[in-house]
Amino acid sequence: LGAFALALAAVSAGSARVTREPPSPWSALEPTRPLEARLTSVPLDGHRPYVPMRGGVPAAAPLPLRELARMEDRQDWRGIASAYLLAGDARQALNYLGNAAASPDVGSDRAVALALAHAGASEQTALDEALAVLEDVLRERPDHPQALWNHALVLRNLDLPLLAADAFDAVAKLGEPGWSAEARTHAGLLREQTLARGRAWKQAFAATQDLMADSNAPLPLKEAANLPGIVRLAFYDAVRAAPSKDAALRLLPLADTLDRAYGGGAVLHATVTRVAARDFQKREPLARDYARSVRGRTPFPPAFLETLLRSGEDDLYVGALGYELTAGRPVDVAAFARAADGLGDPWFHLIAERERANQEVRDGQWWKAEARVREALRTCEAERLDYRCADLHAWLTDMYLGELHRPAEAHAHALRGWQLAKKQGEWQQERLFLQELAQVARFHHVAPTASAYFRESLARVPDDRTQLNYVHRNLATLAWMDFRVDEARQHLEQSMESGLPLGLNGAGVLADLARFGPMPGAADALSRALSGLRQGQARPGERALLDSIQGEFELERDPTAGRALLRSALTQAEQWPGDVYARRAQARASAALISDAGRTGAFVEALALAGRQFQVTEVPERCVLAVSVQHERTLAVARGPSGAVHGDFTQTRTAPLGQDASGLVPPALQEALRGCEQVQVLALPPVNGLPRLLPPDIAWSYRVGHATVGPLPPVDSGAHLVVSNVDTPAALGLPRLPPMSRPPGEDARRVMLEGARATPSRVLEAMATATEVEIHTHGVFSPELSDASLLMLAPERDGRYALTANQVRAHGLSKAPLVFLAACGAARTAPFSHESFSLPVAFLDAGARAVLAATVDIPDTAGRFFNDVRERIHAGAVPSVALRDERQAWLQASPGDRWVHDVLLFE
Repeated sequence: LGAFALALAAVSAGSARVTREPPSPWSALEPTRPLEARLTSVPLDGHRPYVPMRGGVPAAAPLPLRELARMEDRQDWRGIASAYLLAGDARQALNYLGNAAASPDVGSDRAVALALAHAGASEQTALDEALAVLEDVLRERPDHPQALWNHALVLRNLDLPLLAADAFDAVAKLGEPGWSAEARTHAGLLREQTLARGRAWKQAFAATQDLMADSNAPLPLKEAANLPGIVRLAFYDAVRAAPSKDAALRLLPLADTLDRAYGGGAVLHATVTRVAARDFQKREPLARDYARSVRGRTPFPPAFLETLLRSGEDDLYVGALGYELTAGRPVDVAAFARAADGLGDPWFHLIAERERANQEVRDGQWWKAEARVREALRTCEAERLDYRCADLHAWLTDMYLGELHRPAEAHAHALRGWQLAKKQGEWQQERLFLQELAQVARFHHVAPTASAYFRESLARVPDDRTQLNYVHRNLATLAWMDFRVDEARQHLEQSMESGLPLGLNGAGVLADLARFGPMPGAADALSRALSGLRQGQARPGERALLDSIQGEFELERDPTAGRALLRSALTQAEQWPGDVYARRAQARASAALISDAGRTGAFVEALALAGRQFQVTEVPERCVLAVSVQHERTLAVARGPSGAVHGDFTQTRTAPLGQDASGLVPPALQEALRGCEQVQVLALPPVNGLPRLLPPDIAWSYRVGHATVGPLPPVDSGAHLVVSNVDTPAALGLPRLPPMSRPPGEDARRVMLEGARATPSRVLEAMATATEVEIHTHGVFSPELSDASLLMLAPERDGRYALTANQVRAHGLSKAPLVFLAACGAARTAPFSHESFSLPVAFLDAGARAVLAATVDIPDTAGRFFNDVRERIHAGAVPSVALRDERQAWLQASPGDRWVHDVLLFE
């Protein structure tokens, strides 16, 4: 966590000692402070210089037992937490802060403890959590001195220096002795170092601008050595525009400098000599016209492009088509790629591969595009073309977010691209990757971090109209996600002031805000945004999504027209189930139509719409529950054992859904379901997969995925795969789970995968022909690694040890197995509003008939619970009844085992 945690990390290397002296934990404060962060206990907040530890590990700080006892007697939980923080035990500090009543002071200290308690796990997660807590504190009390200081540190450690400098400025304005001076120093250094890098990039860019127009312009040799990426772009244009052999050869020193900057070789030297050898009586007029179009930023006429193609001046042809592609104008991609490859320069081969991949995406062959760009990235890294590698990382980030909805993989590429951009000093690429990281954080519903990335990107170009529009419409989306409606409206108004179209996100928020009353200019802004998005080569799924957005907006002005648009969008989207835009359109249109039906009391229609979302051709005549949450709107519709339909619609939700679904189904609807043997739940995302939707005495299951086609093979007709006693990698430090006790009696169907043999590939292979699957291992949820929980298995030869949802989904389960995931948090669902994404959903998509899994951490003894549910199923109980009965029996024997409430059944 950088300097924020460095001092405490050193202190915490030894365990905290307990002593009976001195009488006060603050009686002998050192002249310097060990924590860069600020704590709110008054004796600790006087300013002392911060001196980070350098080398060696200090002795653990003693904890005065007698004084801690006194503090506990007077319930000074914040003071005790401060003592533990100074002693190096941030986790204990968090425990004590949990006893304290919520307040800004407690929140500020908790943010410090959160960051430090996670120092050994995910740095990004630690900073995300700390930032969220601090922003809540500052929303309540904007001038809280300790929170302002700690906020600045977190922003700095997220590598957002301009925002951090602004935060330190806010501390300096408070005029606190010592703290204000230190804050001013930090702010000045952060701002100057960052802006100096920006100036260097802008100077390098400016130094290249005259190369095309002035044959005597100074060659930017120093800039080429320091910022080879941006200079190389200009070098190619200068070579193309050279009007003579001598003008081309004049660029040789620049070519040689760039070749050295990219690790040697003579690719660019060869480029110059090849162009210099051309017949300039033929080339010069083409080069002149090329330079005129580039400098004037005008399209290349089709006749000129045809002339270039026939001329044999392939570098000019590739350059011209490159500008056309960048401008979004139609281009013969195959011809461009052939010509680019023919130049013999890896730089252009990588661009050609990117454009081939773009064409494959347009053709709906995303898997080919993904594989192509991944291979291009390997080539790029081997050639050490960092600027182009960053570009490919950006392409993959956009692919994983926009096309495949895999934000964990998007995060890895955005982060790597950002690191490359910073390493090269590529200021412009840095800003673009800040926005990529912001979008990843938005997909992960980490709104404070996403907002910070967006704001930092805008701080680098505060007067750029395009960036003002882009950032504010995205900030509007984040504010909407956090139920800050007025703030969302303000950001949209700022975006609209730019006069530029609002884009997809902005249009979506405009449609959402229509439910909260009219907004001046909204109709025109939406019309402009949708018109722009419908132009060009919009895919069917995109068109359906645009219609759903327009339908939502119209629903508040002209309900009949709005419903027609939404129904049309739903029908369109259902034709393209593999398209992420179509799935978003389907989810959006369904949620709007279901809420509209609930608002008008048409509960039977709402039930049918929920069934349609799950491809249920006929909703059951009894014992079914539909639940939908559309931001502030909640609808629950129950059909009990008599077939009578009961509904409840509210539009008063003021916060996002939490970790469970308790309270979504009112008591009256729960009672209406009590006489059912089992209840099938049709819950739209993001409800689907949340625990505690219904009381523990009701047998119920989530309906997920498509209807099963044809009869299922008997559960006992195939192998019974059991994965247990797994040798997870020692470096993970995971305790070995106790061995599974075999149930009484012989089980000839049982196939065991244990120890080092329980690798992901062997488990996937064995599952393919099993009719029952039990997996007893550790589960981990890490947004940086996967968008659903991971199952920790034994390592492969290449070191891979995690079984992911994507791997499961890609492998068919031909025997439709019954699956038991006895792993911590195996059912955790990513909070995506348009589709459920979790390990159970992946198993069902792969062909499983039903999956049992928990959404929370479970004890080592949970294996017995899952086995007992399995035995009940074999005795003839349907899975939901087996789960309900075993849960009731378990709670009767062990009332404190609350985790059994969070074991879910998906069918």
